[in-house]
This record gives sequence, C-alpha cells and structure tokens, in this order.
Amino acid sequence: MSLLKKFTSFFAGKPKLDIASRFEILREAVSGTMSEFYKVREHSTGRTLGLKVLDLEKQQFFDSRFTGMTRPKEGEIAMSLTHPCIVRTIEHGLVTTGQQYVLMEYLDGRGLNSLIVDRDPMLEGKQLILLRQMADALACVHDAGYIHRDICPRNFIAAPDCRSCKLIDFGLTLPAKPEFMAPGNRTGTPNYMAPEIVRRRATDQRVDIFSLGVTGFRLLAYELPWAALEGTGRDALTHDTLAPSDILQKRPGLNPELGELIMSCIERDPRLRPESARELLARLQKIKKMEA
Repeated sequence: MSLLKKFTSFFAGKPKLDIASRFEILREAVSGTMSEFYKVREHSTGRTLGLKVLDLEKQQFFDSRFTGMTRPKEGEIAMSLTHPCIVRTIEHGLVTTGQQYVLMEYLDGRGLNSLIVDRDPMLEGKQLILLRQMADALACVHDAGYIHRDICPRNFIAAPDCRSCKLIDFGLTLPAKPEFMAPGNRTGTPNYMAPEIVRRRATDQRVDIFSLGVTGFRLLAYELPWAALEGTGRDALTHDTLAPSDILQKRPGLNPELGELIMSCIERDPRLRPESARELLARLQKIKKMEA
C-alpha cells in the first residue's frame, strides 16, 4: 500500500475539514519545517484557535523512514498528551486538499527562541521556573511512551509574562519502542541533537534530556554550548568531538548546582546524563534559587 493510501485509509470515514467554511483566517500562514500554522476564528463558536496544516510531501518522506512500522500520526500523539505545560489539542484529521491538520488552543505569547535571540529582559529571573515546566512537559511525553526528538526553544511558547511556557510540536515524535530507536534516523534540530542521533547510533529517551540541556544552556547563557557556524548537521558533529563551553563561565553568579545539572544533561555519553525526565524535574525542583 502506498504512503498516500495509508494516510487516507487512516482517516477513512471521517469528514474532511473545509477550512474556509468553518474558520476565518486571522493571520496568514507561518511556515515551519513540515507545516504551516494559521491563527483562526471558528465561525460557529467565535473561538480563536491555532490550525496546523502539515506538508503532505514532507510528511510522506518522513514516514517513509519507518516502512512496515505503525507510527502514530502527529495529531493522535498530541491529543493523547494532557498537561498544563503542553498545548491542548482539540482535534485532528484531513483537510479537503488531503493534508493532515491539527487543531489546537491558540497560545498568546512568543516563541522561546525569539525571546532568547532578543535577550528579552522579561526572561531574567524566570529561567528556573521555565526549565521546571519544560522538564515537566517532557516527563509527560516520556511517561506516555514517546521520544519527542525535537526539544528546542522554537518548540516552546512562553506566556506574555514569561512565567510559564508550553510545548507545542510533535511532528518528529516517535514511540519509545526498539524498532523506532534503532540506529539510522537522523532527525531533529542540528544544534540540539544528541551525539547518538548525529552518529546514527541507537537512541532512547535520553536524547531529549540532551536537547533540553542545550535549551537550558541557551536560556541561561543566551549562547549555545558549541559554536554554531552553519546551523546544519556539520555543526552537530562537534557535540561529541569538542568539549562544550562551561555555563558557569558564560554566566558567572549562576547557582553552581543548576549549572552542574545543565552540564550533566549535555554529556556526550547518555549514561552520564540524568536517567529520566522525571529525575531531571525532581532535581530542578530541589534547586531553590537561580543565582548563587
């Protein structure tokens, strides 16, 4: 059966979404790696929502890496995750043009990546709170039996006051099962990739611990642990050949306990990282202050 037929058979019997008849588009599409995102208003209820429409060709190419395996659809994964720090997904299916869509709550805030790039003063003093929430969201994903595979600032939306954030994207998420953790699948955002992904080795949920560690390093120091010259996989090759910068040198005055925890997350050997997102969260919760 072709990939296209598999897509359509999965949604067989479900009515397709006619975007124009159900929604008013309030903001034109923002293009992502594998999708387009719209801010919409539902005609019947007046609700403002987020509508993600997946790129069919890119989705088929990604799924072609798992021929013979049953990989849940992004919308199916998103709807199975209920947590205050994860965007709430309302429904998923196919639009009339045949693409998958995911309908979710609309988050009024800014992407964490944008805030970091701008060194937004609203972040200061709130990074520890945000890190706890990111670890809490990741623990929920792991407890549900998945590996997120793309933890990075771009995939968190911070509230306007920067006191909370939510994980928003599950386009590369895979089941934490042996067939999906076998060597060879190199996907993710290069600057946040664990060495075992870059080197096409076997993986497990600790690849997300690494990515969250890099995210935390950048959130606290406004820099990456390794120099990013190209923003490609070539940069990611340094993650197990060069030592990372010391966050305590990049951010003097940081609580050493917090700094050491972040550095342990980005160890090249996954056995030296926190064993689980739950363990990471527990350790973050024990740290009472961000500064020394």
